[in-house]
Amino acid sequence: MVVRGVIEKLDGTTLTIKSREGQEVTVMLADPADVRGVKRVRLSAIKAGDHLGIAALADASGKLRAQSVTLFPDWTHVTDGQRPWDLTPDSIMTNGTVGQVTKASRNRVLQVQYGDKSVEIEVAPGTPIVTYVKGTTRELRAGRAVTVFARKMADGSVVANATVVQRGKVKPPM
Repeated sequence: MVVRGVIEKLDGTTLTIKSREGQEVTVMLADPADVRGVKRVRLSAIKAGDHLGIAALADASGKLRAQSVTLFPDWTHVTDGQRPWDLTPDSIMTNGTVGQVTKASRNRVLQVQYGDKSVEIEVAPGTPIVTYVKGTTRELRAGRAVTVFARKMADGSVVANATVVQRGKVKPPM
């Protein structure tokens, strides 16, 4: 499960988030907590061999157009593949390796390979592109935007696998 919102407070290892849907969500941080900040990356910096996660929407012709791009550092472990995503209605997430980068007018087209499949995703100028930087729980302060990748336990509690937090003015776009 993914929880997106703004931090209300951190009390020990309990993070309280006002979700984008307006609900208060309580998330327990794992021990040790996996906290990641985000920093901007230029589209021109993305090259063949990079490992990415791209949230995208299909246009009327079926072409995928990126909503956000995350360049994964070597220290992250992400499962490659393509699946429905909840960034916006009808969005999908593609995690994989860049095979080729080409230009299409002002945009770039990234060929992303996952398993034995490949897909082209168009990335327009202005699309949020970030990478993760290692963070600490000290960054989990009230008012900061977060995206929490979590699991819901049998007892209904929510435990964070990874918490991506706003760093400066850069918010997690995923």
